Amino acid sequence: MSQINTTKICSNCNINFTIHGADLEIFKKIQVPSPNNCRPCRNQRQLSYRNERNLHKRKSSLSGKPIISFFDKNSPFQVYSHDEWWSDVWDRLKYGRDYNFQQDFFYQFYILQLDVPRPPLVNNKAENSDYCNFADANKNSYLITSANDNEDSYYGWIMANNKDVCDVINVFNCELCYECIDCHKSYNLRYSTNCENCRDSGFLQNCNGLSNSLFCINLRNKSYHIFNKPSSKEEYEKYLKWLNGSYINYQLALQKFNELKKQFSIRKANNFVGCENVSGNNIFNSKNVQECFDVYTSEDCHYSHSGLNSKDIYGCCFFDKAELCYESTSIMGYSCKFTIYCRDSRDLLYCDSCHACKNCFGCVGLRNKEYCIFNKQYSQQEYKTLSSQIIQQMHSTSSFGEFFPIKYSLFPYNETIAQENYPLTEEAAKRLGYKWLPEEQKSATEATRTNLPSQIQDTDNSICQKILQCEITGKPYKIILPEFNFYKKMNLPLPRKCPDQRIKERLNLRAPMRLWDRQCAKCGTEIKTPYSPTRQEQIYCEKCYLKEIY
Repeated sequence: MSQINTTKICSNCNINFTIHGADLEIFKKIQVPSPNNCRPCRNQRQLSYRNERNLHKRKSSLSGKPIISFFDKNSPFQVYSHDEWWSDVWDRLKYGRDYNFQQDFFYQFYILQLDVPRPPLVNNKAENSDYCNFADANKNSYLITSANDNEDSYYGWIMANNKDVCDVINVFNCELCYECIDCHKSYNLRYSTNCENCRDSGFLQNCNGLSNSLFCINLRNKSYHIFNKPSSKEEYEKYLKWLNGSYINYQLALQKFNELKKQFSIRKANNFVGCENVSGNNIFNSKNVQECFDVYTSEDCHYSHSGLNSKDIYGCCFFDKAELCYESTSIMGYSCKFTIYCRDSRDLLYCDSCHACKNCFGCVGLRNKEYCIFNKQYSQQEYKTLSSQIIQQMHSTSSFGEFFPIKYSLFPYNETIAQENYPLTEEAAKRLGYKWLPEEQKSATEATRTNLPSQIQDTDNSICQKILQCEITGKPYKIILPEFNFYKKMNLPLPRKCPDQRIKERLNLRAPMRLWDRQCAKCGTEIKTPYSPTRQEQIYCEKCYLKEIY
């Protein structure tokens, strides 16, 4: 029997969206109703619960100890230090309460979130890496997020198993890399995008297996190439000598690189590596993955992004070692639905920051618990009966099957990555009832932007004591000592832009998490690609692209 698609109107933005027949089978399998909101609106909800890079100094609500947190000092939540939150000095069940069938589920859950203490960050097994978030096992690193097992790394997002990297996005198993995006297994690389197994090179795009090369696009397994043409070792070294850590020359090099991109404008419709039956972009070693982005070693995933090592995932973001999970963010577990920040757990519904738990519904901050509802302990039979009654009530208001509302987010909207993907003005956000944190006006009277030396050799680490001013936003920023040492080691000029502006510009260089219908510019076959029809690049299907570059 053929699977029939259905069309619904999004209850949030009022646009029509399609639910595929195959999706209805998934909903039936995991026992959830079809969603009332379109995919972008559902993704916006999840991202509004994820503050990655806006960190604040505040005090622990328990001890008064100074801590670094993604909750600002005026946040209404109770925030403990990392060690305090993970300790047994407080009783998580003490906050248990009865469910009130006369009140909205989401409102009651938010009140519980306000009461139960929260960890300051998601930063585990950190060694001299206090300013990292959504991070595990990082060492001597600063302001890296969605990051695991990195060392001596700074200002990065979505990264793992790197050493000595700075200003990167989606970089894995790399060393000595700077201003790189979507690069894997590379060494001594700078200003490069979508490269793998490259070394001692710079200004590359869509390259694999290059060494000692500069200003190259769509090349494979080459050495000593410049502007896509064979070069000599002497010419390569001449260019390196010309760059020589000079800010002016690096800006000229970037101009040359942008001109080269216009000349060699062919791009592959999608970046798939070692995949079978997939759609989306940036998918690696995966199978049966549909409309997903930045997914690694996963299978049977749908409408999800930023995850790895998972199976049977639908509508999730930021997941690892997850299976049969639905509409969740920052998840690691089995059969978790509508959850945030839950790890090593199974069979959770609408839970927040629960670890090593199972069969819990509407709980916050629990560890090693089972059969709990709103942090209150029940017997197995009591749990089944009450949870069924709550689900029935939520069905009656069409709230079961929906992620937590943005108005109840833990963070101000403008501090979340929802603002990066679905930007709103302060006025619009407040009109919708979303939180908003006014930006602090920090003094930049001591800024020394105009006095920065062109070459890093012309300064020393005393520059780390100065306040610099971003040449784009005017915001003050500083260079920390390990960061300065990195630039010195790589012979790079000091950055003239603040970290927020730098990551914004890197994000703009990536293709969006959206697909458009297009035709291959070579053979005319129909393709779905993250490159919109308004872009100037020539988009080739994979078959035509491979013919062109090999």
